[in-house]
Amino acid sequence: MPAIASSRNPAHPFPFIFFQLLVLQALAPAGAHRSPSSYASSALTEWRSAHASYYAAFDPRDTVGGACGYGDLGKSGYGMATAGLGEALFAKGEACGGCYEVRCVEELRYCLPGTSIVVTATNFCAPNYGLPSDAGGICNPPNHHFLMPIEAFEKIAIWKAGVMPIQYRRVKCIREGGVRFAMEGRGFFINVLISNVAGAGDVTAVKVKGTMIGWLPMFRNWGQNWHISADLKGQALSFELTTSDSVTLTSYNVAPKDWAFGQTYVGKQFPF
Repeated sequence: MPAIASSRNPAHPFPFIFFQLLVLQALAPAGAHRSPSSYASSALTEWRSAHASYYAAFDPRDTVGGACGYGDLGKSGYGMATAGLGEALFAKGEACGGCYEVRCVEELRYCLPGTSIVVTATNFCAPNYGLPSDAGGICNPPNHHFLMPIEAFEKIAIWKAGVMPIQYRRVKCIREGGVRFAMEGRGFFINVLISNVAGAGDVTAVKVKGTMIGWLPMFRNWGQNWHISADLKGQALSFELTTSDSVTLTSYNVAPKDWAFGQTYVGKQFPF
């Protein structure tokens, strides 16, 4: 498979302890709001209650970061239709890449009637244990909370709403192109960032296979970064991915035998 040149900076090993702001004006719009019924055929769960709030970034450096490891969300294709999830939903990174349809409810003064937006989980809304979950600790467990870019928030509500009640449900992710495998590491330590995943979107298990070895399990490093300690140089690499809905996708010989760290390779795509 052809490689895509990668300009992604090496990721911080423990970014999930901070909520790094994602994106603002430099990236594409969050996407058009639609009728909630538009996504009914792709719904994976029933509607559930939660709250949402928004943020606005002003520093260009805020366009790169996030606890899922996706880096520049504009270049990686996620744009503004993203959200940081509170601890109860983030599940230590297992939720990364999942898609959620969100709609405003109850706040009749601020909701935009009949609208919803689908956002991808790309970040972590850190809890504030100095405040109770019902008095300022909006991202504390057991709260289900979505922290959204203001551009996404304004697709379903007026910004004056502040923290507002919403409903959400898991839906299938729709992506363009194949799953991306960004190779990083050194020597026999290999770290692969997996992104642009359609279908359920959240990868729960990964295996890798070289042309001279059988399938080996990879382990979640953080977010959607998966690692293995194995010398796989000089071998074309295949990957097997499983998502939270138990669907498995195998991409054979994604990375050619002369694969290199710092490069991104494109495999097959999950059905959606």
